[in-house]
Amino acid sequence: MKNSVLKGVLGALAVAGVAMVAKKVIERKTFVRGIFNEYGIKEKSPFGLADKIREMDEEKYQELKGKLKKEFASKCCKKDNSCAA
Repeated sequence: MKNSVLKGVLGALAVAGVAMVAKKVIERKTFVRGIFNEYGIKEKSPFGLADKIREMDEEKYQELKGKLKKEFASKCCKKDNSCAA
């Protein structure tokens, strides 16, 4: 009896974990799609983004860099940037 209950609990946790990961992937994909649309990048690949970055002036590049850094920053560190990275 205990073994089947444990398997059920672990299964439910696994499903919840997969759902959380899928939600995060969808959010990031939507964010990247928005960046492509905002900057008028027609080729939806890293190469299209790189080509657009080469064409940008410094101000636009810093703006894009800030947006990407904010979205994809690691959440493991404290807000005061005390990480060694």
